[in-house]
Amino acid sequence: MIPRAWRGGAWVPAPLLVGLALAMVGWRGWLPNPVVSLRADVGTLMALLGIGLAGVMALAWVQRGRQRRALAALQAAAAEDHRRFLRRLDHELKNPLTAMRAALANLTLNGTTPAQICLLESVEREALRIGRLAADLRKLADVETGALDLAEVEMATLLREVVAAVQEQEEYRGRTVMLALPAAPWPLPPVQGDPDLIFAAFHNLLANALKFSQPGDTVEVRAADQGSAVVIEVADTGSGIPADELPHIWEELYRGQGARGTPGSGVGLALVRAIIERHQGQVAVRSRAGQGTVFTVRLPAR
Repeated sequence: MIPRAWRGGAWVPAPLLVGLALAMVGWRGWLPNPVVSLRADVGTLMALLGIGLAGVMALAWVQRGRQRRALAALQAAAAEDHRRFLRRLDHELKNPLTAMRAALANLTLNGTTPAQICLLESVEREALRIGRLAADLRKLADVETGALDLAEVEMATLLREVVAAVQEQEEYRGRTVMLALPAAPWPLPPVQGDPDLIFAAFHNLLANALKFSQPGDTVEVRAADQGSAVVIEVADTGSGIPADELPHIWEELYRGQGARGTPGSGVGLALVRAIIERHQGQVAVRSRAGQGTVFTVRLPAR
């Protein structure tokens, strides 16, 4: 059992204090203090020096490992606290938002002026936006820790379904979506993953590209087989992303200057990154302001 006073490193100077006390006893003549001579060849001295340095390096390595483990534990605890907060936020907002929407519907049904109806509709839109934001944050928390429903995913089929689903949305009419899939010498290989989550990731990427494009613009979805990986690019001819904003676009709730006034929660790209990384993949972006943006996703091929 380590004495309580020695815990936390208080015992470190103890050997020095004991050594000084014994030296004082010898110097004062209270005990015999003979002179001891040691002789050693250079090889022995080198060996002792090597042993000493090895001991010091081993202690430093052990200490560094402890620090890494402590930092990893702190990061894991912080991430879990963050996910718990997002789940609680969704839970706490759901009931008040439902009550607000019910109250707004009753006000409208009970008769109001056109100006009041317009105001109530504006309030309802904001309530819906907050509800979607809370749901998206909850979804992000679940993606980072939830179990994956793994299956063999045919990427060519999935990308066709993503393009078809986005083209059905009225707000994206007038944009051209082009899908380029390899046919020779072989089609895209499948990937192992959760089909619903992978669909959501590419749907978010394509919808994001269309959202920041204008009628008449073109969005391309390009896929390629690179041996150990399936690479998919989503490229648009929109307004692009300023260079100083690129490092922040993956942060949840971040919205750059170009996104102001455009509907969105600021969670879409954070969700994309979380989904792709859960599948051992990578996602990257390159952009030129005023010309367009390309998102590149790499997923391990089965």
